[in-house]
Amino acid sequence: MLRLIFPGAVCSPVPVVAKRDAVHTIPRVAAFELFPARGLSDSPCSPCGLWGLWHQDGRGSMGSFGERFYVVFEALIMMMAKAMPVKSIANIVKEHDTRLWRVLNHYVHESRQESDFSAVTEVGVDETSSKRGHNYVSLFVDMKSSQVLSATEGKDASTLERFNADLEAHLGDPSNIREVCCDMSPAFISGVEKHFPEAHLTFDKFHVLKIINEAVDEVRRQEQQSRPELKRTRYIWLKNPKNLKENQAATLETLQVKKLNLKTARAYHIRLNFQEFWNQPLHEAETFLNKWYFWATHSRLESIKKAAYTMKRHWNGILRWFTSRINNGILEGINSLIQAAKAKARGYRTIKNLITMIYLIGGKLEFRLPT
Repeated sequence: MLRLIFPGAVCSPVPVVAKRDAVHTIPRVAAFELFPARGLSDSPCSPCGLWGLWHQDGRGSMGSFGERFYVVFEALIMMMAKAMPVKSIANIVKEHDTRLWRVLNHYVHESRQESDFSAVTEVGVDETSSKRGHNYVSLFVDMKSSQVLSATEGKDASTLERFNADLEAHLGDPSNIREVCCDMSPAFISGVEKHFPEAHLTFDKFHVLKIINEAVDEVRRQEQQSRPELKRTRYIWLKNPKNLKENQAATLETLQVKKLNLKTARAYHIRLNFQEFWNQPLHEAETFLNKWYFWATHSRLESIKKAAYTMKRHWNGILRWFTSRINNGILEGINSLIQAAKAKARGYRTIKNLITMIYLIGGKLEFRLPT
């Protein structure tokens, strides 16, 4: 229990995540008038046995981290940080945001120390941009629980090495990882093969189809130089017929007339046919893919042929979906939440702060704080 002392009133208990019967006394903090508490110690708290990063020692001394905040204040900061930018919180509580980030970093680190990854067997890998340009953070997510297991800077093969070490540090066993879902990044593929040799690779459906979409768009861009009727039709060829607006459907019908003999229309039909691949039963999937591959490589459309050759190089990982049935839709959802938070905050000052926010959003962490 945490006991709050209100001026002129008896002490009133408030529940806190700590050992039972532990009692602390702190002064009342008025609503919207939150101030940092000074004179807090790093020594263990005698009533509860917890290390006292946030407990008052009564001597007015300063711990190694400098000024400390009362635990109820920190609980409020942790709650607010999931819903609004830290800079906005800092403005409300009249405190510098770097101090609040220290609070967030501390509790996220502390909670992750207690994480148990021993049951993890299926992992999804994807990257999210940290800043404009070529700055990325790689995410590793448990495909069964949708929990962000690890986030690390970069998107090269070394990220898999760091995830391997992080997994072991949290009671996980790399040899227990049986399925990994990722895009066709050579860096991710080589990292999985080296650091998770027991795992089967499944290539994400979205990224597989993206390669074919890009090939269709390349055919359109080249053809429109001599066929002006293709201008301003890009998104028609990237959608399924059922998703087109009425005017787009009418345009598509006009452009698919056989006498026009448009290369883009042929590429579009090859794309639509490939989508049927995912609807095949397991025992017919490879036969279907072989037929599609033959059609694509004999289409006389260089971009489509190039996409088909890419499929051939990643054949087993594409077919593996029919066994694993996993895709990175979970990661795309988490990524959208991260990007929304980043946009609301107008970016993060450091990679460390971004990674802390990623864990707050998707880490499913439990904090030893009042609720």
